[in-house]
Amino acid sequence: MSEIDLKPLKPAIEKFVPLGRSGLLPALHAAQNIYGWLPEPVAAEISKTLRVPLADVHGVIEFYSMYYNKPTGRNVIRVCTDPACGLRDADGVLKKLCHQFDLDPHQIHPELDLTIEPSPCLGMCDQVPAMLVTKGDRAIEDFGVDKNFRPKSLVGGTLRMLTKNCGGETTSLEAYGGYTALKKAKAMSREQVVEEIKAAGLVGRGGAAFPTGIKWEGALKAQADQKYVICNADESEPGTFKDRILLLDDPHMMIEGLSIAAYAIGATKGFIYIRGEYPYIVPALQNAIDEAKAAGHLEGFEVEIRVGAGAYICGEETALFESIEGKRGFPRVKPPFPTTHGVFGKPTVINNVETLCNVPLILEKGAVEYRKIGTEKSPGPKLFCLSGDVVKPGVYEVAFGATLREVLEMAGGVIDGKKLKSVLFGGAAGAFATAEHLDVKMTFEDLRAAGLPLGSGVVMVFDETRDMRDVLKRLGHFFAHESCGKCYPCQMGTRRQMEILDRVAEGNPQKGDFVRLQDVGWTMTDASLCGLGQTAASAVLSAMKLWPDLFEVKS
Repeated sequence: MSEIDLKPLKPAIEKFVPLGRSGLLPALHAAQNIYGWLPEPVAAEISKTLRVPLADVHGVIEFYSMYYNKPTGRNVIRVCTDPACGLRDADGVLKKLCHQFDLDPHQIHPELDLTIEPSPCLGMCDQVPAMLVTKGDRAIEDFGVDKNFRPKSLVGGTLRMLTKNCGGETTSLEAYGGYTALKKAKAMSREQVVEEIKAAGLVGRGGAAFPTGIKWEGALKAQADQKYVICNADESEPGTFKDRILLLDDPHMMIEGLSIAAYAIGATKGFIYIRGEYPYIVPALQNAIDEAKAAGHLEGFEVEIRVGAGAYICGEETALFESIEGKRGFPRVKPPFPTTHGVFGKPTVINNVETLCNVPLILEKGAVEYRKIGTEKSPGPKLFCLSGDVVKPGVYEVAFGATLREVLEMAGGVIDGKKLKSVLFGGAAGAFATAEHLDVKMTFEDLRAAGLPLGSGVVMVFDETRDMRDVLKRLGHFFAHESCGKCYPCQMGTRRQMEILDRVAEGNPQKGDFVRLQDVGWTMTDASLCGLGQTAASAVLSAMKLWPDLFEVKS
């Protein structure tokens, strides 16, 4: 290995010194942008500069899939191989690219400085098969993949409240308006703002559906010298891409919602944690923050963007805290809960993008008017991400209460006039529905009664020709790849689940695999530390109920 020149590194990471350990991920991003990977001398210099133990630096590098501790191409083409892209021959695209550049996956092309690798979901399930150039500095024509692209997504539905400014270019502050909801909130007491959110019945839109007002109330009542608010934009659930559209097309709505949350609980610092696979959103988001700050809307409130590095587990709130603190994204044991002991051990409110975008809407309309949208137990608008075998994949905004049939019709129905085989609700951590569920209303209460999770709003469609064994195999590989390994039930369970699903996909299940798969699934569900392991078998267990013959041993 040639000697590493550390001269460019020192000025690039000096600005993170005041952050201490918390500056580790940004410093690693800056270093990798310089060298293309993170060699030992670079890791050692970061360790010395930030005063972080070298073993911890290496632990973080090895934990996140977008950091490289061995030489890789300065240009990396990531090809998504998760279910939605798998329907459009993602494996064939990966093979074709490797053949085109005479490479095996993960190898380096010496002339083009290029590496090609399979990737978990890239958050572009409506534009399959999805590819992304990361770290790229070559001309796009060299690869036939645009490294500076802006995804153009279809936005539809019966409502345009959360998505009123979506579907075009990034909305400027001038076009967005003057943060009128924030001004209205600041004319109220903090307690009144919290009560308004509670009265509106807003619950989290990221999957857990926890009452937002209750969360805010807990943080407001907590006593501390510092409080934080966080936007969880680590949207990594296969089939989910709504937050990408909201952040890229209308970032001010989320920023205003985050600012209202900060005022409501008395926080002066906020973080926007965005997944590493969304690098093209960061400039638009930073520009929106700068616009709001220059206009005086963020007075007394500091907002910082933190970029992840490829870890699905960091969508779990406490793992996200660990990541912001410069650590591996391991989930924490609860209690204590984030509202009293969140990031840096301080009271923290964390909401996802769609949840925060509802906040200005509630303050503008008032809780009474807001509750007129949707149903009594599921008030408000909801975004659904339609992908797979539909005519018009995209994000659809509807009032809670629309049926699955109605939403599918908005998207043009099943492609090529084929019959519906199944719908994956809620993403990889969700469950399968069939044509029998077409008239189920898309509400928390109705889906729960039907045994289906609303999750983050994923509606992934599979037509009658699809082999569900292949879909299950891809789900199995996703969870085995994304398990953080902190707790044994998930670490070992996702691995065993993947092995069994591989045999099933090959048409060679072993005797006892059906029972074995159930045992592994329920063990993960009951014994795992966090939501990843607790839901890693959800889709598989639902498939076993619907199509038990897929898992039978052939005589």
